[in-house]
Amino acid sequence: MKLIKAKVQNFRSAEDTGEFAVDQITSLVGKNEAGKTAILLALTSLNPHPSTSYILDRERDYPRRHLVNYKIRHPKEEAVAVTTFWQLEDSELAEVHAEFGDAVFSSTIVQVARHYNTASLNWKLELNYVGAFEHLFDDLGLDAAERKPLKTAEISNELIKTLKEMGEPTERHKALLAKMEKYVSITNGVTKIIEKFLPKFMYFSLYDRMKGAIHIDSTIELIRNQQIQQDGYRGQKLFSEFLDYAGVSLNEIISVTTYETFNARLQAASNNITDQVLEYWTQNPDLSVEVRIEQARPGDAPPFNNGTIARARINNQLHRVDTPFSERSAGFVWFFSFLVKFARIKDDTNQVILLLDEPGLTLHGKAQGDLLRFFDEKLAPYHQIIYSTHSPFMVMPDRLMSSRIVEDQVEIKNNRRVPIGTKVREDVLKHDPDTLFPLQGALGYEVSQSLFVGRNTLLVEGPGDILFLQAFSEALRAQQRTSLDPRWTMCPAGGIDKIRPFVALFGGNSLNVAVLSDQGTGDRRKVEDLRRSDVLKAGHFYTIIDFVDKPEADIEDIFEADLYVEILNACYTIPASDRITAVSLDAADPQTVRLVKKAEALFRVLPATIAEFDHFAPAAWLIRNPKLLDGKKASVKKTLDRAEKIFEKFNSLLL
Repeated sequence: MKLIKAKVQNFRSAEDTGEFAVDQITSLVGKNEAGKTAILLALTSLNPHPSTSYILDRERDYPRRHLVNYKIRHPKEEAVAVTTFWQLEDSELAEVHAEFGDAVFSSTIVQVARHYNTASLNWKLELNYVGAFEHLFDDLGLDAAERKPLKTAEISNELIKTLKEMGEPTERHKALLAKMEKYVSITNGVTKIIEKFLPKFMYFSLYDRMKGAIHIDSTIELIRNQQIQQDGYRGQKLFSEFLDYAGVSLNEIISVTTYETFNARLQAASNNITDQVLEYWTQNPDLSVEVRIEQARPGDAPPFNNGTIARARINNQLHRVDTPFSERSAGFVWFFSFLVKFARIKDDTNQVILLLDEPGLTLHGKAQGDLLRFFDEKLAPYHQIIYSTHSPFMVMPDRLMSSRIVEDQVEIKNNRRVPIGTKVREDVLKHDPDTLFPLQGALGYEVSQSLFVGRNTLLVEGPGDILFLQAFSEALRAQQRTSLDPRWTMCPAGGIDKIRPFVALFGGNSLNVAVLSDQGTGDRRKVEDLRRSDVLKAGHFYTIIDFVDKPEADIEDIFEADLYVEILNACYTIPASDRITAVSLDAADPQTVRLVKKAEALFRVLPATIAEFDHFAPAAWLIRNPKLLDGKKASVKKTLDRAEKIFEKFNSLLL
């Protein structure tokens, strides 16, 4: 059975969440106190896993502001707390079909609900009773005469009543009655078959952390007496599961009688757990886990001053020091405990739905990414996962629509805030900005990464530079000359001062970063510093002056002056009386050789009817009018020759 929808009602702040869809991995995103934990606990109560049992308690769980009116609000039956909708799997359908025929289901989606103060679950099925009856008739071999008096029965009670009231039932009628009385009803019979497939819900919170050491004898006694499941012994239970996860149980440890066998088992266990943990803990690859079994020291605090003690130690190979497991960072302890608990779940023959309350809260953002990878690779192929979060690093950007927004809503009545309660919504992009922050953060981070999707990133000054280079590249490609290799992803850095922080932020993502920068008279020192620094590979930083015969230059200086003038006149629709020429452009500012600075000076003295100059507009015009670079004029050829030199240089830097 696969959970496809759920609804929580009458549970703490969740008076009615509304129905919300559930995917293989579903994140509940919302602010603190929005009601995310309430939703997870209500789901747990439907069919709790033995290790995380949760029983509804009306005084504790029913919305407190309505508690005194409970009987008035629910006069006929106990209040429902959680309603779930499930899609039956093919193997489950096959088992029902074998008993009741292929036509028994009108819908293969079943509804299961949990009420307060009610031991059994409430099942709702959409069944085709007549189709089920026909299958039973066929199965028992009823002939047409035997079927005729049964044709009017449309539900199970009517069929049973008709069979009981027959004056002279046949043997086959008697067999059918016995079978129907055994079922009680078709609904009951089908439910008995499928209820064993209902997954259990396992709830895991921030507070489940493994102990760093346990007293073996007392822990075995707790296991033997089944007390290990109690909340107070969670840490010891996780340590016992840790040893099982490592491949050596407590019973195996105490049964070994020779030192070499004992030592070999512990070393194998240590190596095994290290390999499994470090597959998903990428924060520090120099750690290893060591399992030790030692006699207690009389000077240690009880209960570790007598008997046999099992300890987990973490060895840092880089610093050549080992420390107790309990003294590691809170994030590592949580992550380790989580892996131990859930790595074993995937092998559980009974399906489990994992409910994770704020997982990875103490983890660094990158470690939260490791946790999501563990969800996706190790857990999701076997079990559904529903988890709550308010961290942008715990939202999967490629599964943004699997997130559900959780809000504690209010309405204003007579100038008073009146609670509506916790609501869950699937329209993830239409809610309170504070609630959406984790989604915005996740999406923003993903967008920032996707800007640099290629291994090769070419940083340029701004968006206008990108358009100019694209225009040059297309013109050269049309002439079957060297164009910019499509493996380069161009990105605007925003200026020479932004290059170092950009590379610091994104250079660690295995990017091959190269730079083509403008260079003014005051940039010489900055250029030299960047070339000497280790933020870029040697030979990956160039300015325009490396490709043009000028002491300072911008992207516009790749153009011959008369070609650039042609672009300016067309872009700004300059009237004939104010037509720009190469001579007038050069004379506009004799103090500089940079074409763009001369253009800025010239436009300041043009009539006010002409739009102000900006760097982007000429580039945008050229992209819309690429035929300008198709001509045979000398100015076009010289311009493209310079562009080709640039592309040849940067193409040689590709990985």
